[in-house]
Amino acid sequence: MTQPLLNEIADVGRDRRRGGYSRHVFDDADRQLRDWFTARAARAGLGVEADRNGNVWAWWGEPGPDAVVTGSHLDSVPGGGAFDGPLGVASALSAVESLRAKGFVPSRPMAVLVFAEEEGGRFGVPCLGSRLLTGSLAAERARALRDTEGRTLAEAAASAGFPPERFGADTEALGRIGRFVELHVEQGRGLVDLGEPIAVGSTVIGHGRWRFSFSGQGNHAGATLLTDRHDPMLPAAGVVAAARRAAASVPEARATVGRLVPTPGGTNVIASTVDVWLDARVPGGGSRALVEEIAEAARAAAADEGCEVTVTEESYSDDVVFDPGLRDELSATLGGAPALPTGAGHDAAILAAQVPSGMLYVRNPTGISHAPEEFAEADDVDRGGAALATVLERLCQ
Repeated sequence: MTQPLLNEIADVGRDRRRGGYSRHVFDDADRQLRDWFTARAARAGLGVEADRNGNVWAWWGEPGPDAVVTGSHLDSVPGGGAFDGPLGVASALSAVESLRAKGFVPSRPMAVLVFAEEEGGRFGVPCLGSRLLTGSLAAERARALRDTEGRTLAEAAASAGFPPERFGADTEALGRIGRFVELHVEQGRGLVDLGEPIAVGSTVIGHGRWRFSFSGQGNHAGATLLTDRHDPMLPAAGVVAAARRAAASVPEARATVGRLVPTPGGTNVIASTVDVWLDARVPGGGSRALVEEIAEAARAAAADEGCEVTVTEESYSDDVVFDPGLRDELSATLGGAPALPTGAGHDAAILAAQVPSGMLYVRNPTGISHAPEEFAEADDVDRGGAALATVLERLCQ
């Protein structure tokens, strides 16, 4: 059963200020979750090892090629829900336990994989562990990433016992994966509208993250006349509105400013700099064009205020189409489960460029995700675990 496993970690990483959970790579919550996973996997008879990038593998039998691998992540966005990530990990453990209980013996290697920092909640780059594993993120760049406290990923990894000099593409680990299946709570209302508890993934909309850095002149809020100001907060605010306008003009586009950081950040201080992070997602590879439209508006607004702006692309992924053969096999194995597209990114989408990958989605009655209200009914949680067990048994015959 999957729900009892989720209950075991229900108090880890609770965010008393935001609500929900804040669990980030190499922090205390991450350590507790890694320890929990290691202990739980051992109880299920799996052998646990960490790879060079901080991802954790739990093997049923000896590691080897053409393995069937499942899993997800345990980190969260700041103030996130209880299901995004952990549901896939708990379901994988539950599936292995149920298969062992019925006496099933896989004909090929099988593993449960927990990825590091899928959300990018601490160091800003989503799917950090899977990008390092596949080589789609350079190790040098990854090591230099900084969190909000100014600490680098290299420093945080070293403190947690993961040598940062070993970061980088891991062809040996990647080469063991024959097929990868990730179970995830649905981040939307597709299954609610279909009246179905389980679906398979079809596509992921291309998306990326950009940082707009505005610079002006810090000054006194009371002593500086409006006509004498070069306030970077004004063009920063303009980006928020420009993003909504630009996205509204493109079918199925999404553009979101979810983080804005003024420096020095005092109530009675005109900011000297303001950093704004934009998340943009457009089907058909249109994200960069949309961002350039927003960037033009930002440059004009900055010039009007006597400020400057630089725009930096922090991550980008094209549209992903999950392996059609695996998708159809998953659907058939589950009695014709429907196929759903998504605007949410996943580690499975990063792996899809290298190995046959697929997704299973579990119904979310609220459709809400990346928030404390994210939810899945206990019956659907267990249906998801049972569906994953059925799929793994089929793929390992």
